[in-house]
Amino acid sequence: MFDGQASAYTSYSPKNDLDMFLGGRYLPELNYSYTFRNKSLLDFEASANIYGSTLFHPFDSSQTDGEIKPYRLWGRYSGKQYEIRVGLQKIDFGTAMILRSLQWFDEIDPRDPLQFTSGVYGVLGRYYFLNNANIWTWVLYGNENPRGFELMKNNQDIPEFGGRIQYPVPKGEVAITYHHRNASSENLPGFASYENIPENRYALDGKWDVEVGLWFEAVHISKTKNLGMLTNQTYLTLGVDYTFGIGSGLNVTLESMLLTYDKKAFAFENTSNVSATSISYPLGFFDSISAMAYCSWKSEDFAFFLNYEHRFKKLTGYIMAYYNPDSQLAIGTTQFENSFSGPGIRLMLVYNH
Repeated sequence: MFDGQASAYTSYSPKNDLDMFLGGRYLPELNYSYTFRNKSLLDFEASANIYGSTLFHPFDSSQTDGEIKPYRLWGRYSGKQYEIRVGLQKIDFGTAMILRSLQWFDEIDPRDPLQFTSGVYGVLGRYYFLNNANIWTWVLYGNENPRGFELMKNNQDIPEFGGRIQYPVPKGEVAITYHHRNASSENLPGFASYENIPENRYALDGKWDVEVGLWFEAVHISKTKNLGMLTNQTYLTLGVDYTFGIGSGLNVTLESMLLTYDKKAFAFENTSNVSATSISYPLGFFDSISAMAYCSWKSEDFAFFLNYEHRFKKLTGYIMAYYNPDSQLAIGTTQFENSFSGPGIRLMLVYNH
């Protein structure tokens, strides 16, 4: 089966020297599956990321960018209670919706209605128990670029590995996660330069549905070499959401994150607090409106995002307005089109086939 997604977007950010942005992306996707006599399944997905953009000030100066590269390229063998997936794939987990401290392998921006993210190369195995518990294991290789809240690149010549156990509890579930990678600080100014820095990550998260939705994520990251305040990082995210019975249903999400970067583990000497809220409301069958706001209390930085969506027969249109501070908040994204400072407006048109 062949399908795909084409998007075109433009934005205006008057505070930036190059205030106009124009871009497009096409994600063609090819899928194939085969079912064996024992009901096990073998399926494949191959897709490309074809994009181009220009950043310019009219009749003055400009910068252009563009590339064609793999987006997803994996094969999977699955049975009734297990699956093994090999190749370039998307791996994401965790309970937080906006301030995602467990954003270890993706770069999804919660403000992006398309939820675009590059994949990682690796092997992922999952086993599903009959009581809804499940186990994940993975080995990654050849992934260099930082992801989520990472400040250091990966040493792509050394495999990463880890696992996750999710277990059901009354009205929810809890999970523990571990990951090991080797980072590199060679291109990080102001810190000691190491080609190979073993790093261990530990996480505990949970989610419950008790009239309101409640969740938390707790993460600790420890490096084996002295990098000053980057030697240890700790993140704690708490969240709640509720849909009010107003009209078609007004959904409100609130999250708060405590993060600290310290030389000694759990010293809490360099802490920050970020709060975020998301509000969404369907205006009808084809229209919806949503808003997000972020606040970093220590630096007193504030960000705001407003999105109106309308679905046509074959197209979807978006009108977005935003304000970003000069310093990026704890959103965990590397998307260039969401990094403009100051106020701005963005238009986007999407076609799926």
